[in-house]
Amino acid sequence: MGEVVEVQSSPVAGRTLNIIAPPLQLDCRSISMSRSPLLDSTPKSPFVTPMMMTPVDSPMKKAIASMQSYLEEVGHFTKLDPQEAWLPITESRNGNAYYAAFHTLSSGIGFQALVLPLAFITLGWVWGVICLSLAFIWQLYTLWILIQLHESESGIRYSRYLRLSMAAFGEKLGKLLALFPIMYLSGGSCVTLIMIGGGTMKIFFEIMFENTCSLKPLTLVEWYVVFTCLAIILAQLPNLNSIAGVSLVGAITAISYCSLIWIVSIIQGRQEFVSYNPPDRAKSQLSRLFNTFNALGIITFAFRGHNLVLEIQGTMPSSGKHPSRLPMWRGVKFAYMIVAACLFPLAIGDYWVYGNLMPENGGMLSALYRYHGLDTSKLLLGLVSLLIVINSLSSFQIYAMPVFDNLEFKYTSKWGRRCPWWVRTGIRVFFGCLAFFISVALPFLSSLAGLIGGIALPITLAYPCLMWVIIKKPQRFSPCWCLNWALGALGMVLSVLVTTGAIWGIVTKGIEIHFFKPQ
Repeated sequence: MGEVVEVQSSPVAGRTLNIIAPPLQLDCRSISMSRSPLLDSTPKSPFVTPMMMTPVDSPMKKAIASMQSYLEEVGHFTKLDPQEAWLPITESRNGNAYYAAFHTLSSGIGFQALVLPLAFITLGWVWGVICLSLAFIWQLYTLWILIQLHESESGIRYSRYLRLSMAAFGEKLGKLLALFPIMYLSGGSCVTLIMIGGGTMKIFFEIMFENTCSLKPLTLVEWYVVFTCLAIILAQLPNLNSIAGVSLVGAITAISYCSLIWIVSIIQGRQEFVSYNPPDRAKSQLSRLFNTFNALGIITFAFRGHNLVLEIQGTMPSSGKHPSRLPMWRGVKFAYMIVAACLFPLAIGDYWVYGNLMPENGGMLSALYRYHGLDTSKLLLGLVSLLIVINSLSSFQIYAMPVFDNLEFKYTSKWGRRCPWWVRTGIRVFFGCLAFFISVALPFLSSLAGLIGGIALPITLAYPCLMWVIIKKPQRFSPCWCLNWALGALGMVLSVLVTTGAIWGIVTKGIEIHFFKPQ
């Protein structure tokens, strides 16, 4: 969020000097990068006048030196909006590289990874590995760009993706380009997590207690209610830093179930009659082309969380000596080493095991239950299901946080004060109930994920590159300028292709629309 600084005039030696002064609400826990004249060791500072250029240290020069040392210790003057301290994303700024790694892992590994082998059915071994590797490098580069753009030269910290987009593209265009994709990636992910979490809870109960429990099993909608209630209870944690422990649990469970799935599949061996040729339904050139677009969409959707990276970095303190981009980048590098160690074996190993026998609905989870439901321990299958449920609950918290932050921003903007506890609780209960209602009313929403996800794809691959060119202004036709323009344009083209492929899939395969009948 943009932040404002006050400017005062101070007469010194008959001159009027503009001095940047800290605002009344100076929060030393929330320091941003701003280059103050007090920190410049050259005679460019407005305090350094000819009267002070003496060979002997004067009291004034000693005072300035002391203040300079103090500023270097605690950071630069912060261009601070007091509203920042009222909102759940920036309420606490005591994050660190560990918290960043926990949040990044929890938001970066999820249910999208379970359908990665489906991309290999169309792309094959060579192109599948190449596209997966290029997508990993590309999205890691755009993550680095966002981390660098978090702190501007003027001292503003962009702790929300939407604010950075508005600063780069202009207020109206930036909001038009980024608002819907960000809200979809947050709210839509929460709706999908309710569907996955509630459905997996039902599967877990059936696996573990099907023949031993005399109670009437719950319906799918009732399991949705159970999951939503648990998610709302966890959502009462006040801010993004306070859910670091929840994100750690989410990261551990995501790593665990991804590893278990591909290890169990490989141990059981390749399926009989497995084939790696393109399926019969894709024999025509046009079908293969659009299936390729869908496969590229599956790969790009597997890397998520770019809409949260600025929010995560916004929870960290920042100073001249210790800018927040350094611990943030350390945490992200560690997290994505683990992400790669999970996704590559899952995609390659499970494609080797199942090939074209991979179920289209559910991906690896459905394959595990279908092909190994009888020859695998119930405890192991139940453990995988339980890990997915816990991970869904944990991921719900971090993806819902931008929505909570936006709703509280509207309240604090209108009333000019922090949200009382009962308002904050009401906001989170309201959002949880709304997400539950959508998951029940529109159960076919997951069938439109490719279509809507194609629209949101530039958030990950295109916008960061374009924002770098606009904000940093590299020299025209320099390698940096050409690279970012090329990646930005390619990301927009890829978004159009993925959206087109999703529309083709809906037209050719059809979509079963049923309201208030989740299956």
